[in-house]
Amino acid sequence: MKDNSANFLFLCLAGIFITSLVSCNLIFQKFFEIDIWLPFVGTYTFQQSVGLLPYPITFIVTDVISELYGKKKANQVVTVGLIASMFMLIIVTVSDIIPSAPFGIGSDVFSKVFGLSSAAVFASMMAYLFAQYVDVRLFHFWKKITNGKHLWFRNNASTIFSQFIDTAIVLLLLCYFNVIDWGMFSQLLLNGFLFKVIFAALDTPIIYGILFFARKKFNLKFGEELS
Repeated sequence: MKDNSANFLFLCLAGIFITSLVSCNLIFQKFFEIDIWLPFVGTYTFQQSVGLLPYPITFIVTDVISELYGKKKANQVVTVGLIASMFMLIIVTVSDIIPSAPFGIGSDVFSKVFGLSSAAVFASMMAYLFAQYVDVRLFHFWKKITNGKHLWFRNNASTIFSQFIDTAIVLLLLCYFNVIDWGMFSQLLLNGFLFKVIFAALDTPIIYGILFFARKKFNLKFGEELS
């Protein structure tokens, strides 16, 4: 019974991870803009792709899986996420090529909404692959250094660093392939990194809550992992 519950939890976490990742690549073409007030700065216009919104969830999931199931399981989820994203790209590409019927939204609208540029997807996948593996590796590096203690530090230190790498790589590649103008690079990098730093701080109590209930349910001792 314990094994079944542990497997079900793992599948739920992996499902949330894959859904968040795939949705990032489906919705990234829309950008949002909001004015926020910052101390010592005043009104600041925050601009970013809506694809940024679900992406930090993937780091919450990998940190939880790393803590409960170990490094190997976390890396497996990262790899499966890459496979799922590539499969999604194939499905969308084929759907875009197939001629449309006289009813429905039509090929032009479909291409505009779901027509993923190869450069953008390549940039996203390369950034994702590197950042996620770095996140898992750093999480377990700090876990070893701290003897399994200070989860708040491990979570934030691994996530903030890896998400900066992710943001920088994807923007560099998008600018290189002329998907985004170089003039927007600095602002989008700053905006993306600030958002991820704030999210990393806010997700810490969420991770603690998930791990608390999971350890209570499975009677796990401190530092113990589910097999």
